[in-house]
Amino acid sequence: MIERLWLGWAGLSGALAVAADAVARHLFAGDAHRLELAATGARYGLVHSVALCALAIFAARWRSGPGRRWLMAGGWAFAGGLGLFCGSLYLLALGAPSAVAAATPMGGILFIAGWAALFVMALVMRRPAE
Repeated sequence: MIERLWLGWAGLSGALAVAADAVARHLFAGDAHRLELAATGARYGLVHSVALCALAIFAARWRSGPGRRWLMAGGWAFAGGLGLFCGSLYLLALGAPSAVAAATPMGGILFIAGWAALFVMALVMRRPAE
């Protein structure tokens, strides 16, 4: 079940990243700051959408074992980072109040935590039973 949620979130986030970058190239062509906000959100959004897809595939295969806890932590961290980091950058590019910027570093920390969880998962996981 969790793999479907993560795949859906990754798909939505990936689509938003492509759309945000494409729209920003036209809408913000004269505003370098807003263009950079949207482009950064899109770049991180695409990379982490793919990473979340990969973790969803792992989640479908690895149902138990020592790496499962780290797999879950990584997936949720990537999902949260996509919402907070990318979402806040998109909103700021669209003119949201500067208070929205407080979410950006929290999302970045979640991205880092997701990659760290993936690293630990690689250290502790065992091959699932066939």
